[in-house]
Amino acid sequence: MTFGDLGLIRRELALAAKFCGASLIGFLTDAVVLHFGLRAGLEPAWARLISLTCAMQATFLINSLLVFRCLDRVRWPRQWAGYMAAGALGNVCNYWIFVTLVSTHWRVIASPIFALTVGSLAASAINYSAQRLIVFRRTFRRGP
Repeated sequence: MTFGDLGLIRRELALAAKFCGASLIGFLTDAVVLHFGLRAGLEPAWARLISLTCAMQATFLINSLLVFRCLDRVRWPRQWAGYMAAGALGNVCNYWIFVTLVSTHWRVIASPIFALTVGSLAASAINYSAQRLIVFRRTFRRGP
């Protein structure tokens, strides 16, 4: 392992930490919108669909502007579509876990916030990989 490799690892870890911060903001957005959707009388599955959509928009802006720093003013619609497509697998898993846990009606596990947390954690790993290697791959180059 060379010093260059250590620098690459350090940069990748810093990027992953920033991504986790963006994910946390997305999680908070998700939780707040979910809370208001449930208070408005929506079924948990519908409230979560709306909250997940809002969280995806927030994380797209944060990740493209602050984390990966490669939002292109001309190609942003294509980047947005790629971001949504790349996040689809993770977010389908996220939503499926949420609906499954809520539908158990078990005291703690069926709590919408608990289900949101478990689903979000699972999706974060999938989404980071997809977004890092597919949507924002420009920042994945080796070297200075």
